[in-house]
Amino acid sequence: MSFEKGIDLFHSGEFEQALACFNTLIKEQNGNPELHLQRGRILSRMGQFDLALEDFELICSFEPYNTNYISDRAVVLHLLNRNEEALSEFDRAVNLDPKNPYRYSSRAFFKDRTSDLAGAIADYEIAIALDPEDAVSLNNKGIVEEKLGYIAKSKKSFEKADQLIGYDPQAIKQTESNKFDTGSSPISGEKTKKMDLSYYFQTLTSIVQDPKSRRDFVGFLKTLISGKSIKKT
Repeated sequence: MSFEKGIDLFHSGEFEQALACFNTLIKEQNGNPELHLQRGRILSRMGQFDLALEDFELICSFEPYNTNYISDRAVVLHLLNRNEEALSEFDRAVNLDPKNPYRYSSRAFFKDRTSDLAGAIADYEIAIALDPEDAVSLNNKGIVEEKLGYIAKSKKSFEKADQLIGYDPQAIKQTESNKFDTGSSPISGEKTKKMDLSYYFQTLTSIVQDPKSRRDFVGFLKTLISGKSIKKT
């Protein structure tokens, strides 16, 4: 088993096989933080949050100022309902990497899930100021604005996000209807993935520097949104 094979298994949703692969690699290369990072992500997708946290605790002890590791640890702490600790970690990531819009959008998504809607909007606005083409933050800011009853503001946020990714709701609706009629999957013919928190953050991490992937991801989010609200897990 190779690292690349384990990643491929993970991305294809073969979590048990991916876990077995990384368990073997860790036995062979004990102490490699990248291996523990990937195993922690796999475990979090499998709902084994306590075990995932052990991996993230380990790699944070190796590199205590690595903001990617800190962010992953924060996500798992939240999934374990340890929200005060999770917020502290999101704050620490922001303080260590204050020019990175992803740090603010990550904390904003967490704040939305923990009902700090005003705080979520404030963080999304910083993320958007740092990266005006951040369609994910614009889309999610619209979701929070809608929750607060700011309908006009939410409409503008959604429209800006749609313009950035070239998203046409009416055209997409017709396309999805046609795909449904032919029995094919509504998401690029691929297996539909469950939108859980760990998947959201792991995907968002990979699209920070990739505008095309960002556009694809916002389109994917919209296929999972009912009434512009991401289902919470």
